[in-house]
Amino acid sequence: MSAITASEKVDGFTRKSMRKAQKQRKSQGSSQYRSQSSVVELSPLPQLKDASSAEQQELFTQKLQQCCTIFDFLDSLVDLKSKEVKRATLNELVVYVSTNRGVLVEAAYPQIVKMICTNIFRALPPSENPDFDPEEDEPTLEVSWPHIQLVYEFLLRFLENPDFQPSIAKRFIDQKFVLQLLELFDSEDPRERDVLKTILHRIYGKFLGLRAFIRKQINNIFLRFIYETEHFNGVSELLEILGSIINGFALPLKAEHKQFLMKVLIPLHTAKGLVLFHAQLAYCVVQFLEKDPTLTAPVIQGLLKFWPKTCSQKEVMFLGEIEEILDVIEPSQFRKIQEPLFKQISKCVANPHFQVSERALYFWNNEYIVSLIEEHIENVLPIMFDCLFTISKEHWNPTIVALIYNVMKAMMEMNLNLFDELATSYKEDKMREQQKAQERDELWRKLEELRLSHAASVQINSHGIPSFQNSNNNNNNNNSHLDSSGDDDAVTHKGEKTCDDSEVIVGVLCTKEDLLQDIRNDSVLENIECMSCENIVVGEVSDIILDACVMDGDGDDAVTHKGDKMCDDSEVNIGVLRTEDVDHYDDDLYGSTNTASQNVNDEN
Repeated sequence: MSAITASEKVDGFTRKSMRKAQKQRKSQGSSQYRSQSSVVELSPLPQLKDASSAEQQELFTQKLQQCCTIFDFLDSLVDLKSKEVKRATLNELVVYVSTNRGVLVEAAYPQIVKMICTNIFRALPPSENPDFDPEEDEPTLEVSWPHIQLVYEFLLRFLENPDFQPSIAKRFIDQKFVLQLLELFDSEDPRERDVLKTILHRIYGKFLGLRAFIRKQINNIFLRFIYETEHFNGVSELLEILGSIINGFALPLKAEHKQFLMKVLIPLHTAKGLVLFHAQLAYCVVQFLEKDPTLTAPVIQGLLKFWPKTCSQKEVMFLGEIEEILDVIEPSQFRKIQEPLFKQISKCVANPHFQVSERALYFWNNEYIVSLIEEHIENVLPIMFDCLFTISKEHWNPTIVALIYNVMKAMMEMNLNLFDELATSYKEDKMREQQKAQERDELWRKLEELRLSHAASVQINSHGIPSFQNSNNNNNNNNSHLDSSGDDDAVTHKGEKTCDDSEVIVGVLCTKEDLLQDIRNDSVLENIECMSCENIVVGEVSDIILDACVMDGDGDDAVTHKGDKMCDDSEVNIGVLRTEDVDHYDDDLYGSTNTASQNVNDEN
């Protein structure tokens, strides 16, 4: 293996493209061949058509045994002659079984099944590319297909032969045979999966005793694919077989069939590779609903439960499947699912991805769906109206806007009075929303003006002395100030109350609703010159602080901090606290008041 260059280390895409190119150039076989103990060289046997009737059966058996030899096709230059002999023999066997009667005697059954099992049943190795994407990457083809194809063709002709007797063949084509056959559906080669689909369908039709087992094993494969591996190459082929099987179900449907629909087919919509088999899956679901219309409501509810949220491609596929279901739905069943269904359709119409919106609007091009909508317009129109009206004004894609106008016109013709009522109600709702938005903006504008006015006023008071602003640091609340005249100052701290002359200290506890109502009414609290509001959140009690910076008549400054209350001469300072701080504040308040009163008495 060549060393990785510096440029390849930097650019990871280079290495990825190189690996992909190497993979495309190399067609790796998927068979695990059993090595022969010694080299076996095949020699041509006489032609069956040239042998007598008595010799044909023995020669037929010899040719079957000769075809049990397995060759390694990985080396294209080895055993070329023997490979060609086997290919010619297989071709001859296919023609012999297809054109001759009386060939399938009971003694030939074990030899035929042995040759088939030896050639087609093999272990499938894991994919060479762990990030294999069936949508983009080329599949790994079976290099031994020239021989395997002829063996499959022989098996198909064997099952379709008029002389085929299931009563004899069931001893050899049993549950083990079917289980190994189902495992081959995981082959990456689409050619092999396609022929396996036909063969399994023939076995299901011929062997009545294996039908329940086949359905059960397909059920197990799907469950393992959904909840464990998330990888199986033959899902679409198995679903195609199931479509034919479901079409033949007898009525009324058995409980196991309904359970298979709800527990397997509906959850199968969550698979990552849904795009590879969605058409076959939708066909199976519709077949069930045609058999039993009462399953429509649970199926629609299941699809809405698993509705894709982030993948627009899957959402478009879901909408297509919903339309197929609505094509076969009965009016009585439509009544049960109209509300949740059209709520989801309205979301799809409002989807910014134009393909999703377009696919949802195409429902109104379906005459049967339109007739169902018209029959239940009083329920459908109120669900769709707001979405249609809004998107008609706001959607970025002009094609979507044009489609919406057509849909609105069609629904208006169905019930003009209801349409006018909804239009009037829609406009009134929009006006109320705009009015509320304006009131909210005006309220916040006033609050912002109040904050700015306080921020300007608290910087410097009328005497040029800086005021103290609120701080989360409680240590700053212990500062005191003296004026230049040397007079006694009224100094207060958090939790203290002092009285000068005969004034009374007032404490106010209010909620934001009261404060906001005052602001709306442009009311002004008396005796407060400066006011600030912090942490105002509408509908809750928050930390609202009202600070007053005032001057008494003697020139003594009253300086207050967050939570302080004091009186100087005739001024009143009002503090507002959070409700959760009331208990602690009362304890500090009364304790500090007693201390302050004792200090006043001592001074006197």
